[in-house]
Amino acid sequence: MLRARGFSLIELLIVVAIILVIAAIAVPSYLRARIDTNESASVASLRTINSAQITYDSAYPSVGYAGSLTSLGGTSCNPPSSTSSCLIDTALAAGVKTGYSFSLTGGSDSPASSYQVFSSPTLWNYSGIRYFCSFQDAVVRYSMSQIATCDNTVSPLN
Repeated sequence: MLRARGFSLIELLIVVAIILVIAAIAVPSYLRARIDTNESASVASLRTINSAQITYDSAYPSVGYAGSLTSLGGTSCNPPSSTSSCLIDTALAAGVKTGYSFSLTGGSDSPASSYQVFSSPTLWNYSGIRYFCSFQDAVVRYSMSQIATCDNTVSPLN
């Protein structure tokens, strides 16, 4: 009597079940790791914007702080100007980077003595779960809900 070669249906089903159990354990960990990575990249981008604002204010004292991300960015930087200072990369100047969208509002006085920068996840609970902001004190702050005004009432990031 000849024995058939290969795996039985039961053996294949057991292997598939083991693979599905491993995937069920690994996928949530992967998603949480991606959220953590996006959030830390967003905080780093806010720190970059804060540094760029200090440099911008020093370079253009008659203007003060920049009123938009495009003023901090730019593509033609020979020579840099107050409308295209090339202090941040073009992706950040466009307002979307690593799963977060960024917005910058400047003060209405001249020269501008204040600014607020906000960072929000593009897809909540997929690209991030926290909202971040900063203003001229250069402290990054966060909230679990949308931030309307960035001031000392918003919790600082540890």
